[in-house]
Order: sequence, then C-alpha cells, then structure tokens
Amino acid sequence: MCLLFCPQCSPITMASSIVLLLVLLLVALSLLSVSANLVSIDCGSSDSFTDENTIKWVGDDEFVSGGKSQVVQTTNGVPRVLTTLRVFSTRKRNCYSIKAEKGAQFLVRATFFYGNYDKKSSPPEFALLLDGNYWADVITSATDLVYKELVYVANGDFIEICLAQTKPNQLPFISAIEIRGLGTDMYSHVDAEYAMVHTRRVAYGATDNIRYPSDDYDRIWEPVEGGDGLVKLTNDLHIIDTSVPDQPPAAAFQYAITTSKPSVSISLGTDLPTDKVPIYIIMYFTEMSQLTTSETRSFEIYIDGKSESDPIVPVYGTVTEMYITNITASSSTNISLVATADSTLPPLINAMEVYYVSGPLTGGTDSNDGWYSSP
Repeated sequence: MCLLFCPQCSPITMASSIVLLLVLLLVALSLLSVSANLVSIDCGSSDSFTDENTIKWVGDDEFVSGGKSQVVQTTNGVPRVLTTLRVFSTRKRNCYSIKAEKGAQFLVRATFFYGNYDKKSSPPEFALLLDGNYWADVITSATDLVYKELVYVANGDFIEICLAQTKPNQLPFISAIEIRGLGTDMYSHVDAEYAMVHTRRVAYGATDNIRYPSDDYDRIWEPVEGGDGLVKLTNDLHIIDTSVPDQPPAAAFQYAITTSKPSVSISLGTDLPTDKVPIYIIMYFTEMSQLTTSETRSFEIYIDGKSESDPIVPVYGTVTEMYITNITASSSTNISLVATADSTLPPLINAMEVYYVSGPLTGGTDSNDGWYSSP
C-alpha cells in the first residue's frame, strides 16, 4: 500500500490520497463544529458521560454556585441524566451561567424530573427565568419529566438560567440544561429582541422521538401517529432534499399523515396557552410518492375557518416549509389544512413546530433578588 508523498506512489494515487484526507478533515471539522454547539449539563452531578444519542454530558459544578445535589428515588427506566438534580433551599434566585457567543442564536432547554428525591411525594412549582426575564412557570410531576424550551439570540457573553421560588416550602430544582447553537439563517422571522417559546414540535407518523444525531441541532421531534380519520403515509424515497432555512431533519419526512378523502381536513393541535399570544408556527411538507398525471394535491392553511395561505403543493423529493406569524392565537384557535376545490388528493403534513413570541427581552440578572412572581 502506498503512503502519501512516498516516492513509489503514482501521481493518481497521491492525488486520491490527498482528496481522501481533505474529505476526512472536512468531516472531522463538521463534527467538531456540531459538537462544539452542544452543551449538555447534568445538574447535581460531578461526572461526565456519553449517552445513547452520542451526546456528551458534563457535571454542573463549574456553572453554578449554591444548591445541593440530590439523587432521585425513582430510577427504573429513567435516563442517567435524570437520576440526579440540584435543589435550591434559599428564597433568592439561583442561576446557572453558561458561556455563549453574543449575538448568536441558541436553543435552550431545561428539564425537571422530581423522582421523589425528598421522599415527600410533593412535586413543587416555581419560576424559570432567562437572562433575568420571566420564561415559564414550572409545574413538576410526581411521575413524568417536564421540560421547557425556547429559541433566542444571546445579548451577552453568558446565558443565565435562573430558578426562583414562588410558593412557600416549594423548593426549585433542575435536572438538566441543554444549549444548542443554531444556524444563522434559522428562525429568522422573529426579531432578535424577542424569544420564541416552544410549545410543540412533532413529526407526524413517526414512531419514536427524533433528535441528535438525526437532527444536527438536537431539536426533539415528538411522534404523532394520527387519530380518527387520519391515514399514515410512508415516503417512497429514502433521500430527500431538506435544504430549507430552518433545516429540519430528513428523518421527519419518512412519514406523513393525511385524510381518507379531499373533503376531510386535518386539524392541528398546537398546545398554545389559553390566552391569545403572538405565534410563530412552521409547517413542513413533501409529497410522499410520484403522482400520476391525473392526480393533484393542493391545500391551504385555515385559521378559524378562514384561509390564511396561498395553495400549498408539496413537491416529491423536496421539502416545502410554510410560516404562520404576525398573528395572535390561543389553545382554542382552530388551525387546519383544507384541500382546494381542484385537488384530487387530501391534504398532508410531515412535521410542525409551534412557538409563541415573548415580550421584549431585557439583559441582566441579580441572583440576590427575592421571591419572584410571574407576570
């Protein structure tokens, strides 16, 4: 076997070796770039480990001061990262500080698993803040994990994630923090002074969660197989062009849901709050098979019975994404896909992301603040 630059190698062999090395270098740099944007903190732990999704987790000692490490009592079927947590017994805010690039866009996810760590069988409620701004009320569960997620542009050199007690004798805790750097062109329809608060992200027809490494940005796409009157479709193609601005994973397009006939619409759940909020919804579509000359699939997005889009015609082998923004909606708002009059096939959808838009963000956090009340 010839080695690079050895005298016995032919010019063709040397050229091939150089190309191979360049390809390997580019792949390595690409992987390094992705992993450098994945910060995963195992709260309450001092150890590092790599999970089944090849995500490397680190302990939280360097990101927070104060609080106490605890181990959950319920561990059967629980991922390793959720077996520990950090609880804060003081009545002030307690904050994690994570290095970030100012002006870069991040997905931030905070996860909470009570697991009866205190043997009181009394999961607490408390407030979650980001850079001193109210994010969410956290209502933890006796049995299930709860996670909160948003997308925002960092306005400083650190991301500050804070927990604040809001009720007597209900101590804030946290199990995991995940920071994911996003592409510069992603989610570009919301100004940088606002956060996009996640309520739902689904892959229709999927049978399991889709996340890293299938999604380079480790977004969690939850499976929704459909319901009454819905039909699951499987894509004829295994390779699909997903080069749209928000870069959904190809795995989200292996399946879709549709209805049995064009006269039946698809109603989409959003998990939005009960009060109206400004929304940012992204829908993703691709045709699942090569249509015949006599077949057409065309549909529109309806909101509370009114069409809010031009006709959508999914393309075989290519992803189309559509946005709903600059309107307010709530959990009672009806969003549906309705076939156009000339369509011979019913509507379909592959995936969807639902966010609501926060108020303007301010900078700064004072960890010595007292109790916090949500707006």
